[in-house]
Amino acid sequence: MHWIYLTIAILAEVAGTSALKASDGFTRVVPSVVVVISYSLAFVMLAQALRVFDLAVAYAIWSGAGIAAIALVGFWFYGQKLDLAGTIGIGMIIGGIVVVQLFSSSAH
Repeated sequence: MHWIYLTIAILAEVAGTSALKASDGFTRVVPSVVVVISYSLAFVMLAQALRVFDLAVAYAIWSGAGIAAIALVGFWFYGQKLDLAGTIGIGMIIGGIVVVQLFSSSAH
């Protein structure tokens, strides 16, 4: 169940960050409400996941997966492109998540 909590936390954070862009500096009501609800859900779900995961591992997975997902959202929905250095950096973040998942006893 803790993996479900962490996954929901990641998805909610990505939704909130995407809506943050759409809120236009909190000048648009609907995206602004989505930001508040999404971030609230993200933190509640992350708190639930922290009942099982070590803090550093959960936060690394949550933030790293969020960074990678937001890069994709930015590309698909906002037409933002990463340069080579950005792509390599995000690839390294994903690689770090994989290393934690496969080799850290704190992730299991």
